[in-house]
Amino acid sequence: MSATQQAIELARAAAVAAAGKKGSNIEALDVSEKMALTDIFLVISAGNERQVGAVVDAVDEAVRGLGGKAVRREGEQQNQWVLLDYTDIIVHVQQLEVRQTYSLERLWKDCPLIDLQLPAAPEGQDAE
Repeated sequence: MSATQQAIELARAAAVAAAGKKGSNIEALDVSEKMALTDIFLVISAGNERQVGAVVDAVDEAVRGLGGKAVRREGEQQNQWVLLDYTDIIVHVQQLEVRQTYSLERLWKDCPLIDLQLPAAPEGQDAE
């Protein structure tokens, strides 16, 4: 079994919203084969606490716009690693240093990536 279409749509909307707030290195991992609690881990980097907050707000607004509701939110007081659990997807917004330290992609490396179909970054900006 792989991620549901609904989960993929939520992840894509969240990724677009995050990219709009300069979230970077956005990856979606299909964890549905390994984990019963969710279909997708969406991992997003942000440069600092303020940017983490902006990305979290944008993601939450986009997912709520599609009918999603966070059943759990963690880490917003420090804004170093914020977790948003929408049941179908779990969004991790991490400051760069935290992401490098915990390396969720390495821990879940046997899970397939989902094509988020993000628009290309404007010329002169790195897509990651």
